[in-house]
Amino acid sequence: MTPAPGGAALELPGTSAPLSEPTPLIPPSKQGSAFWRVRGMIRTVRPSQWVKNLFVLAPVVFAKHLTHPSIIKSAIGAFGVFCLLAGAVYTMNDIVDAKADRVHPVKRFRPIASGQVPVSVAKTMAVALVLTALGGALLGPIKFFIVALAYFAQNVAYSFGLKKIAYVDVGLIALGFVLRVLAGGFATNTPISGFMVGCTALLALFLGFGKRRHELASAANAGKQRAALEAYSPRALTIALAATGVATIATYLAYTLDHDTQRFFQNPWLWATTIHPLFGVVRFLQLVVSRPKAESPTQEILRDVPFMMNIMIWVAEVVFIVYRLRPS
Repeated sequence: MTPAPGGAALELPGTSAPLSEPTPLIPPSKQGSAFWRVRGMIRTVRPSQWVKNLFVLAPVVFAKHLTHPSIIKSAIGAFGVFCLLAGAVYTMNDIVDAKADRVHPVKRFRPIASGQVPVSVAKTMAVALVLTALGGALLGPIKFFIVALAYFAQNVAYSFGLKKIAYVDVGLIALGFVLRVLAGGFATNTPISGFMVGCTALLALFLGFGKRRHELASAANAGKQRAALEAYSPRALTIALAATGVATIATYLAYTLDHDTQRFFQNPWLWATTIHPLFGVVRFLQLVVSRPKAESPTQEILRDVPFMMNIMIWVAEVVFIVYRLRPS
């Protein structure tokens, strides 16, 4: 079976349901051409997944700093550094996982696994991205550079061994999100709430457990696709999902009701936005269960209209409450 051009539907042997690749960022090109290689390189660094680096901006938003141009400039720079690091990490992961990806019904079409991007080129890409990112991080505060370096080191440890250990793998994913938040605070000299760190960690654990639950349910040869899956069980992952989902919502609600939070924002209505994290948790669980043929539920949420609309409305409400409303 070969991938259909232009992200068209693919049909697996022995199945009747089509399996679709994500819509390409740039138009299809002739196989073997230089542009075809470049297209594969762009796909390898996963620009669509860089939205996760928006966690770098969270401290700025909740510290009411969106109206300070110098702080926004620093935050955007930090976001760019983590996008480059993320691209390097995705490339490294695909190099290490190439053999396992070739037995996955969707991941075998990734550029490195399929041969669109040679391993030698991918290694050069990863080195260039890391050097550029860390060089940019050195332009910021030293604490920001240390966190960026820790983020990269953590991902190297994940790629080259720790991802094979059940629960440790998800814990490292959560740590990556926490480091993004810390980096945003250090890059802009913005204080970071303990509630924000806790909520970020719990949300990342929830998403990570959901991804493992989806992989376990949809994989015919789970051990070959991801070694850690052999140590997971559907029951344990369901319990972990329920616990972290409830804890995420409860922590966010506690943050909005905290006296210091309400005094800082000079508004008691932030708690009303809790409906959006609640909807997001429920919708994510629906995607985990209802789309078994998808590569990943964390990628599906980026293409799911109800989920993304909920996020946009939540962001708009938070910005309005934090920056516009004031007590009478």
